Amino acid sequence: MSTAPKSVKKVVLAYSGGLDTSIILKWLQEEYGCEVVTFTADLGQGEELGPAREKALMLGIKPENIYIEDLREEFVRDFVFPMFRANAVYEGVYLLGTSIARPLISKAQIDIARKTGADAVCHGATGKGNDQVRFELSYYALEPGIKIIAPWREWDFKSRTDLLDFARRHQIPIAKDKEGEAPFSVDANLLHSSSEGKVLEDPAVRAPEMVHQRTISPMAAPDKVTTIKVGFAKGDAISIDGKKMSPATLLKALNDLGRDNGIGRLDLVENRFVGMKSRGVYETPGGTILLAAHRAMESITLDRGAAHLKDDLMPRYAELIYYGFWFSPEREMLQALIDKSQEHVEGEVTLDLYKGNVIVTGRESAKSLYSSTLVTFEDDQGAYDQKDAQGFIKLNALRLRTLAQRNRGEKR
Repeated sequence: MSTAPKSVKKVVLAYSGGLDTSIILKWLQEEYGCEVVTFTADLGQGEELGPAREKALMLGIKPENIYIEDLREEFVRDFVFPMFRANAVYEGVYLLGTSIARPLISKAQIDIARKTGADAVCHGATGKGNDQVRFELSYYALEPGIKIIAPWREWDFKSRTDLLDFARRHQIPIAKDKEGEAPFSVDANLLHSSSEGKVLEDPAVRAPEMVHQRTISPMAAPDKVTTIKVGFAKGDAISIDGKKMSPATLLKALNDLGRDNGIGRLDLVENRFVGMKSRGVYETPGGTILLAAHRAMESITLDRGAAHLKDDLMPRYAELIYYGFWFSPEREMLQALIDKSQEHVEGEVTLDLYKGNVIVTGRESAKSLYSSTLVTFEDDQGAYDQKDAQGFIKLNALRLRTLAQRNRGEKR
């Protein structure tokens, strides 16, 4: 069925338990004749993971070769939160929910490969998307000599019908809704859900409401404002309404608040790393609230120069994550700079949540740089002498005046 080399002894497969990865599992056994280890990550996708174990057993995987790991806290603490310290958004709007999950899955796969003595890893990403790049760049960064199997680039299946025929021949259970083409593909984790393909491929056509699985429609959201306070320490959210929470618990709580208020929907045409444009419908309810709160916290605790430098660097940082370079030295260098900037980003932000909107209404911090004495028009303490502004303006206008004189032919 393929021309793939067969020199693999043991492979760790990123396994969801769904039809596609079950087909891949059986295909690996047939094509490579190797021992297969399955790895299923709980990243808060909201699915029951027990069936993945049962299905792997049914397909002949030894119990000791089935790994199901709860990575929710690590995901938010070590990947989502560091990214949000940078206020990272790709192409101005995308909060990178899929992108940021791939390096953690890759890291866990490599860890299991080392533990089990596997010489290869396998993913189920197609040859047209970004995920193949993200997975494989991460694999190579962590284990340079690892062998990588990418079935969608190797096998001879030409259609969905071919895949279903293979599944039937090997008695792989097929859910009734999988007999036909799925209306769109979905990827989900604790940060977001993304939907792409099929009914979403025409960017001029409104996405059907059934696509949205994480949020109610803003139009259907309550006519009542929900007010919350988000607390921060060193740039990371640590509490909601004064109640301290673990990273994953806090993001889950923000997701619930965002869901109930219709917050976090995004319909985007983005530029994939592989060169094509694609349309995706994303839902990031908690992340949308978190971004607004974090920027508000920075607004009173970050120096102007630091804040503007961060904003200058953010698109580059976001692009590195989107392209799959989480484990690159340049991302780590940027992270060190970003984390340094967050030392005094602490305090509380008050927000109103209302019909798809996140409205900042207050921010307070013991490390605030905001000075009411400097800002007020009722200055009677001499903290700011308005006469000083004249020299400041003249010095900044010097080059502009010189240019104007030259352009008008005046002597200088």
